[in-house]
Amino acid sequence: MDAIREKLTALAEPAVASMGYELVGLEYRPNKREGLLRIYIDSAAGITLEDCEAVSHQISGLLDVEDPIRDAYRLEISSPGLDRPLFKTADFDRFAGAQVRVRLTGLWEGRRKFNGILRGVRDAMVVIEEQGTEYAVPLERIDKANLVPDV
Repeated sequence: MDAIREKLTALAEPAVASMGYELVGLEYRPNKREGLLRIYIDSAAGITLEDCEAVSHQISGLLDVEDPIRDAYRLEISSPGLDRPLFKTADFDRFAGAQVRVRLTGLWEGRRKFNGILRGVRDAMVVIEEQGTEYAVPLERIDKANLVPDV
């Protein structure tokens, strides 16, 4: 995780938890015109629009005070949805057995994308089974990982 995401997570996680929600993770995509800070929250009861509004209000105030992002950005609060993003090591173990799509930063074993069954984490490597073959990719090389909805 890069330094700005670590800082943003350290700021947001206690605030989100104090409101009774789980901070699933966050994405920060800087841009010259307007960046995007997307925060995913969840709870056992699910997430409503009102939940997102309440967390947005709380996080907006916190970010205004702490000012960790100097450039213009848009804040979005969202539920993880059916294609839930996976951020933490625990996520890769929690959803073992599920279908996932994984994109890496750069090539690993000649590939950048994997689509298969998540087998969990072994020795800081995320294991994905694709067409009967297991691939182990370093957790720190994962740029984006999502569950594939089973509808």
